[in-house]
Amino acid sequence: MASRDEYEIALSEGVEDESLLEPEGARRFSITSYGADYTVDSLVKRMRGGAFTIPSFQRRFVWSQKHGSRFIESLLMGLPIPSIFLYKESETNQHLVIDGQQRLRTLQAFYDGTFGEKKFRLLGVREPWNNKSYDELDTSDQLKIDDSIVHAIIFRQDSPMDVLDSIYYVFERINSGGIRLSPQEIRNCISAGRFIDLVKRLNEYNDWRNIFGPLNKRAKDEELIIRFFAMLRDGDNYYKPMAKFLNDKSAQFNKLSQIELQDMGATFRKASSLVWEALGPAAFRPNGPLNAAVFDSVFPAIGARLTSLNVQVLRLAYDELTNNRDYMRYCERATSDEDAVRARRRIVNETFARY
Repeated sequence: MASRDEYEIALSEGVEDESLLEPEGARRFSITSYGADYTVDSLVKRMRGGAFTIPSFQRRFVWSQKHGSRFIESLLMGLPIPSIFLYKESETNQHLVIDGQQRLRTLQAFYDGTFGEKKFRLLGVREPWNNKSYDELDTSDQLKIDDSIVHAIIFRQDSPMDVLDSIYYVFERINSGGIRLSPQEIRNCISAGRFIDLVKRLNEYNDWRNIFGPLNKRAKDEELIIRFFAMLRDGDNYYKPMAKFLNDKSAQFNKLSQIELQDMGATFRKASSLVWEALGPAAFRPNGPLNAAVFDSVFPAIGARLTSLNVQVLRLAYDELTNNRDYMRYCERATSDEDAVRARRRIVNETFARY
């Protein structure tokens, strides 16, 4: 999942994060998969009712009305269409759309009668269907579409049981064409829940936006918020690779109570406000770009000490840290190794303890 390309993209957007260069370890899964045939009208019903969930990350509906029209025309002509790919959530029986969202959204739009803000009439297709909406088609043609079969490949992960890493891997590999999805874009898809919703809200907090800068197109700002909480709550038990650690923590945090999540949100906001007041735009930027290793060692330490820190103490401690050669060495090379993470945390804790 990690790559030199992903690292270079992050660096070009002002974030230095060497964890993106981690080699991917071997993984093994036990997965059950099977095929299912759906009629088009049943797919639309499931889309409307929320039984099929479209990922809510930075990949929007991109088909034009003409492109969607040709897809509908294929159904009217009786031509075969590609399968869709779904993950079935065992507890809710909801299906996450891994591949096929353009087709499913087109079907729903055609049945609903609108494409964007316009009436969805078929464009550039054969007669007698050209320029007709669903409700203007002959009854026989409506039934033709209603009864058309779309094949689905459905899978679920049987083991390991604790986290759904297989979705992460499957999603990345199926969606490998075009722009590669970032780890956080995929995480937003597979770990959707109350914690991820909180992260999205916190990402809009004014002082955090001041610290990070403009919204990141690949959700790196959201990933850093997850990193803050992961290190704050369980940094002593960190394990590499960083992506898996954040996946696992996201899944765990989604199970927390609403009260616990509210407390976490309050901690993040208070810590962000203190950092912005004390360090301003230079926060976590010892050499230009935002250094993720400085961030994940200093910011959680601030979150853990909100009752004892003030602006002056934070400035003194931060200046000492960024002038500490040993500390900065652990922030510049092999930053996601367990030993480097532990060393950074130890030095930060020792430094704050002196003030």
